[in-house]
Amino acid sequence: MPGLSETTYRVVVEYDGTAFCGFQFQPALRTIAGELEAALARLFAQPVKVTAAGRTDAGVHASAQVISFRAHAAFPVQKLALALNSVLPPDLSARDAERGDDAFSARNSALARHYTYTVLNRRMPSAVLRRFAHHDWRRLDLDAMRSAAAGVIGEHDFISFCGVVPNRGGTVRTLYALRIEARGDVVRLHFEGAGFLHRMVRILSGTLLEVGAGRRRPESVAEVLAARDRRLAGPTAPPAGLCLVNVVYPDFESRAAAEAFFR
Repeated sequence: MPGLSETTYRVVVEYDGTAFCGFQFQPALRTIAGELEAALARLFAQPVKVTAAGRTDAGVHASAQVISFRAHAAFPVQKLALALNSVLPPDLSARDAERGDDAFSARNSALARHYTYTVLNRRMPSAVLRRFAHHDWRRLDLDAMRSAAAGVIGEHDFISFCGVVPNRGGTVRTLYALRIEARGDVVRLHFEGAGFLHRMVRILSGTLLEVGAGRRRPESVAEVLAARDRRLAGPTAPPAGLCLVNVVYPDFESRAAAEAFFR
């Protein structure tokens, strides 16, 4: 607004990504950014552009996504999350909001991101979990999957597990941890890294599921990584199983109570 100083806002949002065409704004399509920017423009009475910690794909969920944006400083930040939820659709909500320093960027200030890929591993599908878990009827060998996962932890060129190669920045990424655990019929793959390539988590998940089903040797995953050839990796796992559950900053983590579902 003319005459008002601007400040940087940080908001933690969560969403069921099923009915969205991804995070990034696309004209004429329903996106997370599009809904947020329209709501914020309404509240602040000025155009607003948001930056996200991770630009999730169509159908991917988040329990702890972080956005930042610049806008006038007159809005009472303690009321911002409540005000946003009064104008956002039910499948997208704000959890909390704070003011950040001028240099803060939800994307560039992040130190690490944690994604969870959830698999329902039983013969029959679930009507209840179908929006938030990928159904795999095959009996999975989790020890084989864990052995394969060990071969991709660390700093590597992950181009073999990349959907669309970035225009800049290269394809080297650091994967801090890749944990695989099960509770009953639910298997979860936890990925923690500084950053991820396009569809990297879903391609790694699809490849590890092939190992678990006995269609690949555990050691072959490291071989695919070294080959730097996407054609050698497994299929891209469906988006429904993927959720962004935490973003780490120097003085803040976005993980939420909602993450309990994805543990």
